[in-house]
Amino acid sequence: MVGSIVPDRPAVLDRAGKVLLAPLLAFTLVAAGAPPSPADRFGPLFAAVQEGRVFEDGKTFADAVPRRSPDAIMADYTAAPPASPAQLRAFVLDNFTVPGVNDRPLAPLREHIRTLWPQLERKDAAAAPGSSAIALPAPYVVPGGRFREIYYWDSYFTMLGLVADGRGDLVEGMIDDFASLIERFGHIPNGTRSYYLSRSQPPFFALMLDLSQQTDGTIRARRLAALRREHAFWMAGEACAAPGKPCGRVARMPDGSVLNRYWDDRDTPRDESFAEDRATAAKAPGRAAPDVYRDLRAGAESGWDFSSRWLADPRDLATIRTAGVIPVDLNALMWAMEKRIETGCRQAGDQPCVREFSRRAAARKATVVRYMWRSREGRFADWLVAEGKPGEVRSAAALFPLFVGMATPAQAQASAAETRRALLAQGGLRTTTLATGQQWDAPNGWAPLQWIAIAGLERYRQDALARDIASRWIGTVNCTYLETGKMLEKYDVEERRAGGGGEYPLQDGFGWTNGVTAALLDRYPALVPGQTLQSCAPQAPRNGTR
Repeated sequence: MVGSIVPDRPAVLDRAGKVLLAPLLAFTLVAAGAPPSPADRFGPLFAAVQEGRVFEDGKTFADAVPRRSPDAIMADYTAAPPASPAQLRAFVLDNFTVPGVNDRPLAPLREHIRTLWPQLERKDAAAAPGSSAIALPAPYVVPGGRFREIYYWDSYFTMLGLVADGRGDLVEGMIDDFASLIERFGHIPNGTRSYYLSRSQPPFFALMLDLSQQTDGTIRARRLAALRREHAFWMAGEACAAPGKPCGRVARMPDGSVLNRYWDDRDTPRDESFAEDRATAAKAPGRAAPDVYRDLRAGAESGWDFSSRWLADPRDLATIRTAGVIPVDLNALMWAMEKRIETGCRQAGDQPCVREFSRRAAARKATVVRYMWRSREGRFADWLVAEGKPGEVRSAAALFPLFVGMATPAQAQASAAETRRALLAQGGLRTTTLATGQQWDAPNGWAPLQWIAIAGLERYRQDALARDIASRWIGTVNCTYLETGKMLEKYDVEERRAGGGGEYPLQDGFGWTNGVTAALLDRYPALVPGQTLQSCAPQAPRNGTR
């Protein structure tokens, strides 16, 4: 029988006298027609993969199927052995079909995004009695994963992809959905759940209107009215705000001028993060729990939940002070809102409105430049109310003034240099320069911030840097897609892999990543990525990386 010890061949004993396999048994097996095992066939490659724990289960690689001649694979491996675990994994996934990892054929990235829109589309008939859901009149797109309802600022970046893929019907429907939320509640909530109604998110409704092809005068008038009502929501504290003492979402600067901050109308733990918020408040001695809850909620309204931008101690969430920060990105978006209201009122022949919002926009721009532009560092910064000075955290939020067009050419040029120096990583734009464990800090990069940076830099003719960021980001998204088959909420742009940190597990879907990726590939057709992982392993640092 194949594999049995030949009787007339003397057995070999170990030092304890136990019988070992006879010498030449492997030769006997091969001679009898048994194929070599993966360890025999792939020798040093097999050992490197298994000992390096490239796959959690050792059986995974043992069951892999080579995609080309084993001799050719081993020749390439011997000639240029992978220099890191990431390069080794990329080599394996390019040369083997690995069960449960890359054994399903993947469509090209751009095609894959098109197939995701129907999966993420939703239509509400009505909210079930007792449910936290808020129904919407028109179909819409959700981010995916745990985010099973529409979200405010996510949707703008999702819409970019819907426009690129010819789904203007969904774009118009989602704009109408948001207008209906303003009409019902006075603002667009964080998301369509009752527990989100006490806060909003970065106000992108005005910019959503730029994506519309609607020409009907009645509908346009309704949307302008909604936009003006949203502005009133953000400015509701204007009458009671004083220098150093913000009121609601309004802050007065030392000279009495007006800017905005993030806020939440409740000071209790968030329903969706109840235990987490209570635990954070318990770690903040000397602070009243409602104050901590308010700052956590305001951080959620910012969309950057959470980031060192909001923390007195970047390493300690319990030091959160969001309500004491005047964010540069929020005020850039408010300026964009005011400019679009001014334009809409001019088209409607409403001259008092034109004068009011022209004045508001001009005053806001002057205030942002006066208090938030740090000329020596070549960047815009958040303003800290208690300290009476700009904050030290360098972040991608500094590019919002370029995105909306409120920066001067000289400020844009300086901002571009600072961006390349501090924020540009191997796989795209860092969120901040600090690695704190919070998800809106390094090493994570996020699709919306890539778009803001790229579009803002292009606006000021910083084309080379804009394209460089796009190239690095598309490479990160594609490499992760080839390895996981998924579009993810966030990415580690240092290592070009799935992102981490935050209060919840990494989510896939993913609305704004799909939208930004589709829009970027339309903008830069030459960046359409390949279908192999060989180029995906981390490379030697390039200019702007560390």
